[in-house]
Amino acid sequence: MSSNGYRISFRVSWVDTDAAQVVHFSNYSRFFERVEEEFYRHLGFSVTDHKYKEVWFPRVEAFCRYEKPARFNDLLEVELTIEELKEKSVKYGFKIYHKDLAALLATGYVVIVAADKQTGKPTQIPMEIVERLKPFCK
Repeated sequence: MSSNGYRISFRVSWVDTDAAQVVHFSNYSRFFERVEEEFYRHLGFSVTDHKYKEVWFPRVEAFCRYEKPARFNDLLEVELTIEELKEKSVKYGFKIYHKDLAALLATGYVVIVAADKQTGKPTQIPMEIVERLKPFCK
């Protein structure tokens, strides 16, 4: 695992699985967002903070490659890295590991764009956010 990533661990809940007790593919996106939300909290802000009320961060691209299944009650470790930081967008990379087995289960990424809430057009990422993200860039 990379040294500039941010990681969280949690157990797979029953609600995340299908009838075979395997994590449903759609839940990997939720796992990505879960680590992203914790990452922002770790940095000391939230994208819903009042001071960012004019900006929102829609996803414009998402990808996930499933290597091995995760199952009910598995202890997962999800790692977020910043693959690319641009003036108006960020590409977050993700890796999901089975923590006890040290096995890579999935990789993926999302691209988010800072957008003006009024116009919906791309805008600069607030500098305060950029400065907090920089230490986590590859």
